[in-house]
Amino acid sequence: MAETEREHDEGNEIADPDREVGELVGKLTGPDELEPAERRRLLGRLAQALSAGAKRARATGAGRGRWLADVFLNIAPRIPIRDLHTLSDHHHGLTGEELADDLVRTAQKATMAVGAIGGALAAAEFAAPPLLLSAPAQLVAETIVVAAVEVKLLAELHEVYGVRVPGTGAQRAVAFTAAWAKQRGIDPLTPASVSLVLGTATKTALRNRLLRTLGRHLTTLGPFLTGAVAGGALNRMATKKLGEAVRDDLRVKRPLPAGEQREIGHRKHAELDP
Repeated sequence: MAETEREHDEGNEIADPDREVGELVGKLTGPDELEPAERRRLLGRLAQALSAGAKRARATGAGRGRWLADVFLNIAPRIPIRDLHTLSDHHHGLTGEELADDLVRTAQKATMAVGAIGGALAAAEFAAPPLLLSAPAQLVAETIVVAAVEVKLLAELHEVYGVRVPGTGAQRAVAFTAAWAKQRGIDPLTPASVSLVLGTATKTALRNRLLRTLGRHLTTLGPFLTGAVAGGALNRMATKKLGEAVRDDLRVKRPLPAGEQREIGHRKHAELDP
């Protein structure tokens, strides 16, 4: 594609920020590992698209929490969720607990990379005060991507543990988003656990979760490389905690075979030993 054509296409995408956001989040959460420079470029474009959407939201009087939730619900159905067979293929034939371990490690690596880039950008802005006003857009972009990576992790852990969530793709996306807001796994046998339509309480939980994630990323505003280090570490720990909570829930909903259950017991016992 010629340079003028690329600029023309990207100009059209920015003219439709909702579509731009969905496409960029899809690329940033895809199965392929991105080079740091490419991840940084995509995050920059995402920040630009989100900034355009935020201006529209401010014009309509929407609060940041409501706008963040609306943006995320718009892109949730576009988050690429793999089935069990594809997951196993992409993770060298792993299954069961080993596959779940690898999924959590991969998600931690992804959110850590996003946090490090976002923190480094924030640190650069901190060192250049005239540009500081653009930092929040970058951290909002980081928040959206980290949330998407974690929703994807949560959904794919359900695949690994054989917990099937009914509904269309869009309905399942809503259910997984609601579960992420509560940081829990889904119990398909409990109707209230499968939120195919978000009620007021669940929307509030989603807004609060996104704002807490954004607040965590705001702590990366600092000089030099402190932002990059903090951003990566905080995201890694939060993703690990989510993975552990969801896996504990899903083991109860649909236990793995006895052999793998014994392996879990041995692993936890080893962790407790000094």
